[in-house]
Amino acid sequence: MKLIDIIKDANVNLLRNKLRSFLTILAIFIGSFSIISTSAIQAGVNDFIDSQVDSYGGDGYLAIVSKDSFDALEGLQGAMGGGGGLIEYNPDKIQTGMSPVTEEQIEKLKKIDGIDADSIVEEKTLSISYVTSEKTDKKYLITAEALPPGNIKVDLVTGKQLDLRADEYQILLEEKYADALGYSNKDAIGKKIQLIVVDEYTHQEKTFDAKIVGIIAPGVVSMGYQYTNNKLADDIYDENTKYYPEEVKSQTFAVAANYDFEKYSSDDIKKELEEIGLSAMTIEDIIGTIKTFFDVILTVFKIFGLIALLAAAIGIINTLFMSVQERTREIGLDKALGMSSAKVFFSFTIEAISLGFWGSVFGIIVSMVIGNAANAAFHAEGGFLEAFPTFNLATYTIPDMISVTILIMAIAFLSGTLPARRAAHKNPIDALRYE
Repeated sequence: MKLIDIIKDANVNLLRNKLRSFLTILAIFIGSFSIISTSAIQAGVNDFIDSQVDSYGGDGYLAIVSKDSFDALEGLQGAMGGGGGLIEYNPDKIQTGMSPVTEEQIEKLKKIDGIDADSIVEEKTLSISYVTSEKTDKKYLITAEALPPGNIKVDLVTGKQLDLRADEYQILLEEKYADALGYSNKDAIGKKIQLIVVDEYTHQEKTFDAKIVGIIAPGVVSMGYQYTNNKLADDIYDENTKYYPEEVKSQTFAVAANYDFEKYSSDDIKKELEEIGLSAMTIEDIIGTIKTFFDVILTVFKIFGLIALLAAAIGIINTLFMSVQERTREIGLDKALGMSSAKVFFSFTIEAISLGFWGSVFGIIVSMVIGNAANAAFHAEGGFLEAFPTFNLATYTIPDMISVTILIMAIAFLSGTLPARRAAHKNPIDALRYE
């Protein structure tokens, strides 16, 4: 008997007792549905967080300032960015407290084990008084910086990435700024906003008309920065420092660098930095325990799914034992006609695998239908993911679906081996006498 014939017979035999087979497949379906749904949610969460991490330079990114500056800036980004509202411009408010990173510290930084010396970039601190547009009379505080060099792609709702070498002024803007300045996401692309720098001595305003090329997607990893191309950043910096002596212009207040996160922990690197008077923030610091929290919760759900599969495995054993008992005379006849014990064993294990296959397939299909419907509903107006358009609650991947199907078929196979072994070892003469 060919393999294809054994598979066909196994599936036909499942229909002999439709109710019993249905209940067994239903139990497998519940376990399959639970595991694939949990895997899809975990994939959705991880994809969202990974896209946020990539927007800030990846896992090995370090934002480095002097220790004094780090203490002075603590809590500032929480006020300017994150989920908070915009702050209107107040000309009487002055912010101070930054101290430079010295050339000596930068040279020591290059020699720290684990730091990629070639990745070190001395960042320019931009001082923008406020942002406005021709669509509104409001003036808002804004923090902006040049997009760090490297293969960094900011997660966008719409639009495109910055052209860092363009001669025109370009900016990536958060959605809340686009709304406040009188533009919806799609309408904002290509429009210009005004970045105003107020001269600290003459109090005259210098206007930089910046073209919006993309809208930054909201996320859990947010520093509240808007990103500019190099031309805009350079010209604003020149305006900020036009009265400064050359030795002051050359000062660096922030440094970006990458470290070997696979070999060194962030704590190891931070200890080295503290010894030279520097402090750093990693992507891990920004995310905090969010990803760990999700992983723990979803692992618990997976355990419940595995428990459901364990119950389904017991159902498979029971189903096949009853099938063996009902088909005792048939087994005896097959063996009397020359069917080997191995083929009898194989035919029953194929039945078990078929139960696992159909249960897993139905579980995956139903989960995908519900998951995709949930994504659409949650992103609709009023949905709880409306504020995070790039966050899909459930993301289904081919590897996950294949892995779950193989896992369940393997469990079904192991569950069917005992009944199949009993069938294979039946004496044909005794089996033919069975009533």
